Amino acid sequence: MTRFRLIIGSAMGAALCATSVFAQDSAPEDLLPPEPARVTEPLPDYTRDAPQPAAQPSVEESFDDIRMSSGEVVQQLPVLEREWTLAQAEKLLAFIPTVADEGLVPGDYRAEALTAAIAQGRGPALDAVASEIFIWLVEDLRDGRTPMDARRQWFVVDPDPDVLPSHRLLETAVETGDIAGTLRALNPVSPDYARLKEELARTSDPAKRKLIRANMDRWRWLARDLGKQYLLANVPEYQLRLTVNDKIIKHYRVVVGKPGRTATPQLSEMVEAVIFNPTWTVPQSIVKGEGLGAKVLNNPGWARANNYTATKGANGWVTVVQQPGPGNSLGLMKLDMPNPHAIFFHDTPAKSLFARDVRALSHGCIRVQGARELAMTMAMLGNAESREDLPAIQQEVSEITASGKYTRYPMEKQWPAYITYFTYGVDVNGELRQFDDIYGRDAPVLAALDAPRQDDRARETSEEAVEIVDDLQTS
Repeated sequence: MTRFRLIIGSAMGAALCATSVFAQDSAPEDLLPPEPARVTEPLPDYTRDAPQPAAQPSVEESFDDIRMSSGEVVQQLPVLEREWTLAQAEKLLAFIPTVADEGLVPGDYRAEALTAAIAQGRGPALDAVASEIFIWLVEDLRDGRTPMDARRQWFVVDPDPDVLPSHRLLETAVETGDIAGTLRALNPVSPDYARLKEELARTSDPAKRKLIRANMDRWRWLARDLGKQYLLANVPEYQLRLTVNDKIIKHYRVVVGKPGRTATPQLSEMVEAVIFNPTWTVPQSIVKGEGLGAKVLNNPGWARANNYTATKGANGWVTVVQQPGPGNSLGLMKLDMPNPHAIFFHDTPAKSLFARDVRALSHGCIRVQGARELAMTMAMLGNAESREDLPAIQQEVSEITASGKYTRYPMEKQWPAYITYFTYGVDVNGELRQFDDIYGRDAPVLAALDAPRQDDRARETSEEAVEIVDDLQTS
């Protein structure tokens, strides 16, 4: 059997014709999966085609005496103030009302102060006001206006401030004079954002407008460009999308976490591999709290029938692992996307749950209808260089699945996976609609839209990562 180490090519169509995996015909060995190595993918640089900024001013010019007594430079900080001409400041003033089209509040951006500074003419006062307003616009258009404490269970770290830093955008804008173009280029590129913007323009109902604005802001919390190919789960929609070039190639019904402590958090991770025939390490809340450990140790026949193995450590703790098999809590596959929450997409033996309309039923992980097809598709998309490679990968993966043995199948071309929370947007059928706010996460966002704009907002949440563990729950 030859293991593929290839890169994705033009295999999209054929990948979705993958057949179902075969039945298992042999008992798996007792084993625990090794901890996978963390792999990272470089972020795209959206500024590569932008005008090159002028050279940074010297420390002396920008910071005067920020030096140690020895003369050693302590730090050269970004310059957040530039010289503005009256024409440039007037362009900035004209841009402020247009942010209403993006769901922002023009009143946040001190148009009266800028008007007064323009009337006084060029000088330090104009430079200070115009630079500050420009930076505020950058932050809200690029990162979102909602402060982090209103983004409940939002663990995505937006890469855009690193790729498109504020000081560089300010420098580019004043060097080129293209104030509006520099700012408009910060909008999310997803066509779903564009649809929300169009709907906002033709909607007069205040409550609906506010909901649309909240969800437009949620798009800004993510990377401006999600990439050419990715997985996106919208928790309130109970759907997972496989997207290529802004087109949904395939979508799957999903079961997500129950409201409360086991609600599914919002994440942005990389799918590094497909795990076939996964094991399930039972959490101690079940092993000890619910007595499963004692039951497995005292009833070996029952344990074997249910595919459990148990070991007892020096500290007295019992570790219980459910081995691969059709009855495994994780089903026959999971997508390996290491994260501190232990969240991933996986199969399930409880297929009947997918027939329900409300599917917030799990302990946090996302169960996928058609997970075996998804696993086959991801294995091929992640390793095929051309259409000709698909049959061999499909055959190899089918043999692995039929073996019943735990196998981690790496993806040479790793895929971003986004777990999002949109309560108004484009559904998998291309229709704009509202989704139930199953976790009550709209209220703080809507309140933030009414509150004064906050400065110096945190980039990362202060909420603690709660390790989510799925179990055999079926209702």
